[in-house]
Amino acid sequence: MARYLGKEATRVDGLAKVTGKAKYTAEFQIPNVAYGFIVLSTEAKGRITAIDTREAEQAGGVVRVFTHMNTGKLGPAPAAGAPPAWSWPLQSDRVFFNGQPIALVVAESYEQARYAARLVKATYETESHNTDFSKVLARAQPDPATAKGKPRGNPVAAMQTAAVKVEAEYRIPINHHNPIEPHAAIAFWQGDQLTIFDKTQEVFGVQKHLAESLGVPAENIRVVSPFVGGAFGASLKPNYYPSLTAMAARELKRPVKVVYTRTQMFTGHGYRPDTIQKIALGAERNGKLTSMIHEAFHNTSSFESFSDSTTGFTRQLYSCPNLHAPLKVAATDLATPTWMRAPGAVSGMFALECAMDELAYMLKIDPMELRLVNYAETDPESGKPFSSKALRECYRLGAEKFGWKSRKAEPRSMRDGRLLVGWGMASSVWGAMQMPASARVTFRADGTAGVTSATSDIGPGTYTVMTMIAAEFLGLRLEQVHFELGDTRQPKAPAQGGSWTTSSVGSAVRGAALTIVAKLLDLANRDAASPLKGAASTDVEMLDGVLRLKRDAARSVVIADVMRRTGTNEI
Repeated sequence: MARYLGKEATRVDGLAKVTGKAKYTAEFQIPNVAYGFIVLSTEAKGRITAIDTREAEQAGGVVRVFTHMNTGKLGPAPAAGAPPAWSWPLQSDRVFFNGQPIALVVAESYEQARYAARLVKATYETESHNTDFSKVLARAQPDPATAKGKPRGNPVAAMQTAAVKVEAEYRIPINHHNPIEPHAAIAFWQGDQLTIFDKTQEVFGVQKHLAESLGVPAENIRVVSPFVGGAFGASLKPNYYPSLTAMAARELKRPVKVVYTRTQMFTGHGYRPDTIQKIALGAERNGKLTSMIHEAFHNTSSFESFSDSTTGFTRQLYSCPNLHAPLKVAATDLATPTWMRAPGAVSGMFALECAMDELAYMLKIDPMELRLVNYAETDPESGKPFSSKALRECYRLGAEKFGWKSRKAEPRSMRDGRLLVGWGMASSVWGAMQMPASARVTFRADGTAGVTSATSDIGPGTYTVMTMIAAEFLGLRLEQVHFELGDTRQPKAPAQGGSWTTSSVGSAVRGAALTIVAKLLDLANRDAASPLKGAASTDVEMLDGVLRLKRDAARSVVIADVMRRTGTNEI
């Protein structure tokens, strides 16, 4: 029986967070630190013809003002024919979007840097721009990432002969992440070695980005991010401020700290893209789908491609013989979108499920019944069985818990006093993904364990979950396990995103813990009288200081005795 897995536990990092002991990026105290403040463009497209920094440079406490005129080179040379990239900030006079960094003011205090930043004056040669996605739809191009998904059957012909049709259009405006902790970085150099504290969901991603940006070996860069105050995808892709911060620290030969304002959070890291979706559903009178056409369009920037894979999961949710789910992308003069909270999937499911509700209303069929009529018992794309699927049971349990049978189907028929009450249901899909991950587990003779992995914890409880997994397979109490994360000096782990952290990093922790079990068994069996002779590592388990046979707990050894007898301090 599981001791911890699947059960409730108090968060191991909870006390540190509520008492302020947990340090977030901007809270680390580094001696002699200078403060940087980023100046943003006020035009959407064009060139900087002049940038006057004289008044800012004369302001109190200002150390230096960096612009494209005096900033060292960041990033590799662009490939032949590549669009003019701004990904490496302050590298040219080009402006691609309102809110693009055009200067970095560094001063002795944050207040001085922010004040001086207001004194920087830029003059622009503006160009015609377009930030209205609806006006560039005609220029949308098929998304290469999803273009390979060919139509299933003949959806157009099936739509023409369908007994019932629903056609609808849905638009999702730009969504911003804006988590409680703003973006921040602190960088300092020791010779050719860089240490940077950064708010990130992937320390190794930032390390790679900075190595490319600064032209230094990745092994010379240490990225530290022990606590992250929410991210929602905003910190998956390296942003522009780490390279600016590290560059300034190298140029000034002293530590530099950069922290976003709340306003800067709206242009500093991407967003869920502006999305327009056109859905057509064809069905029989009993609700059985005969055709699905789900067209999606979203924006990207003028200088960088991005795919939200908006229609990807439409192909999997319902059983339908005829389907087409294309995605097209059009450039706007805005910052590049990025991943945000179930990227693509939640946007596509929103539109599809709204259309399914419209179809249910038209046919006077219960919305849940319509989903069950079209339930996919096997993967509609491949025909292969799902490794597991409990959606039907979720429908049943949800309906039971929420009293679905008591629902009134007629719109605007339910009220709570003066308030209209909506009562609906919807389905969604997300992948069960797993990524390569590694972890280090150290078991000590005093019965404690240290666990490390360079993963992240943006709030779901990674510290606690990994502690629970290690404690489960090492047979320890939670307080006997200490887990650390968020440092490139630790074993490599993937970004925290995609809902894969527990399955990926957790599997690595489990694997390392089971290796400890195997090594302890080997040590125990060096004793000719060991009661575990002949047992395989899969036959034994650790629990409360003993290594024992699973099927016969009486056959056991005290772990402390084994380690003392073999002169082993830690494994």
